[in-house]
Amino acid sequence: MLLKLRERMAREESGFTLIELLVVMLIIGILAAIAIPTFFNQREKARDAGAEEMAHTAQVAVETYATDNNGAYTAVDPAALNAIDNSLALAAGTPAKPFLSVANAPTANTWALTVTSPTGNTFSISRNATGALSYDCTVPAGNNRAGCPTGNKWG
Repeated sequence: MLLKLRERMAREESGFTLIELLVVMLIIGILAAIAIPTFFNQREKARDAGAEEMAHTAQVAVETYATDNNGAYTAVDPAALNAIDNSLALAAGTPAKPFLSVANAPTANTWALTVTSPTGNTFSISRNATGALSYDCTVPAGNNRAGCPTGNKWG
């Protein structure tokens, strides 16, 4: 029986041809060419999502500040917001993290804040005198839109 098995293995040639191997490699290459750029874009979207989350956290901190100060926003600054919620980063860190800045000098009933993502995109929330909120984002020239939708409005 073992002799018959050896004879049969010696007669049969099994394996893949060079063409079959090349076709498989070509298919794998095409799939990789599609998947890799998508993966990198998802990573940038995640970083921008972190910046959006920090902007929302800062918005809550601004409203908390106003509650503690008779409804006025006049002295809102990044340090005051960081004192309310210490998860708000005031400067870019290592590894790169989103960080907060106050865009305009706040008044008694208006404010604006901006969070810069590690991708370079910025996400802003501002409150006008009537209390309406505006959610804007900007993409520097040459940057990927990542988490900033077309039209530069988010939220």
